[in-house]
Amino acid sequence: MENIEVGEIFTITDENDQEENIEVLAALNIEGTQYVAVSFVEDLQAETEEDIDIFFLKVDQDGDFTAIESDEEFDKVSSAFDEVMEED
Repeated sequence: MENIEVGEIFTITDENDQEENIEVLAALNIEGTQYVAVSFVEDLQAETEEDIDIFFLKVDQDGDFTAIESDEEFDKVSSAFDEVMEED
């Protein structure tokens, strides 16, 4: 699996079969699994003072994005990204 880089843009299909462009804001390897923090490109490009939505995805062995399945996994990933962001 090749590493996913911060700043890369990908197209994903949502639950309504709508394509959305997302940008990788951060990538982190936790216990051998790669996770990314992403946001919609459209939201990032909008000049607004509102907060943007950031969400986390797991990267599977094929390099595809998958949803985080459990609250425990989400909490672990969210905490790890918070720690990294506080260091910057």
